[in-house]
Amino acid sequence: MTHANDLTVQAAGCVLWRRSPVDGELEICLIHRPKYDDWSHPKGKLKRGEAPLAGALREVAEETGHSARPGTELPTLRYMANERPKEVRYWAAEAGPGTFTPNDEVDRMLWLSPTAARSRLTQPRDRSLVDALLESLRPA
Repeated sequence: MTHANDLTVQAAGCVLWRRSPVDGELEICLIHRPKYDDWSHPKGKLKRGEAPLAGALREVAEETGHSARPGTELPTLRYMANERPKEVRYWAAEAGPGTFTPNDEVDRMLWLSPTAARSRLTQPRDRSLVDALLESLRPA
């Protein structure tokens, strides 16, 4: 018997943020994928046996060129993709040094204010992660 979990596509990503070098305001990183023509948070499928957080940080490095310092785990998104259930675990992550280089998978990257990031995100479900990030960064 197959468990539902065996069919679920496991993926992970980060809501990557930084303080603007100009005014110190919070900025969120979004990537554009030409294959889907969408704007999203950096994320991707996990490799076999890969821990979700390790996968999330690997995807950030691959898709944005930046290292990242993980923080709070954000809500997990579950949805159907290509007729299979998909589960994406997310972490808040502060961007470290790095340089973005466009490639076939990701051709553009933007740093946006939370408001601009919310409106630019293609999938409405991804917008909840912006709110979760802001909540996680709010001083206790």
